[in-house]
Amino acid sequence: MTTNHLTRCAWPGTDELYVKYHDEEWGKEVNDDKVLFEFLILESAQAGLSWITILRRREGYRKAFAEFEVNKVAAFTDNDVERLMQDAGIVRNRLKILAAISNAKLFIGIQKEFGSFNNYMYSFMPGGKPIINHPEGMSDLPASTPESDAISKDMKKRGFKFFGSTICYAYMQATGMVNDHIYGCNFK
Repeated sequence: MTTNHLTRCAWPGTDELYVKYHDEEWGKEVNDDKVLFEFLILESAQAGLSWITILRRREGYRKAFAEFEVNKVAAFTDNDVERLMQDAGIVRNRLKILAAISNAKLFIGIQKEFGSFNNYMYSFMPGGKPIINHPEGMSDLPASTPESDAISKDMKKRGFKFFGSTICYAYMQATGMVNDHIYGCNFK
């Protein structure tokens, strides 16, 4: 899609929030565990929904989930679960809320084991580096890859929920582990 002499991937359309996310975040490498945890919460919440649904609630998630402070989320209690079930700023799905709390505890375990969640994620990447693709169009992109399969399989074995291979691949795109901007996109 070309607008104002800029070429970008077609998927954000003209929605301002989507365009801003595409231009400033999607496919840009992130190595900060706090941001990686944020996207773990958001991508897991997205399972079965559209990404724009979650993106529009991002600030609601930030408030509801303690500014994405993993230690605080890991310490959430049953009272916090009930509070979150009443929070219109997020998707009120009990299983996803419980998974976010459980995933926070597992995230901390991985940090202890690998030094950081970033180290863990990149241990699955060829050469420990991001993958930069050059798709002609979005139809050239897979829903999952051998890397996302391996990561989600290992995370499932560790107890993570709502992080299958397709969600994992979306997470990899969101955090720049994979750059899937189309050929010619000004924001690659």
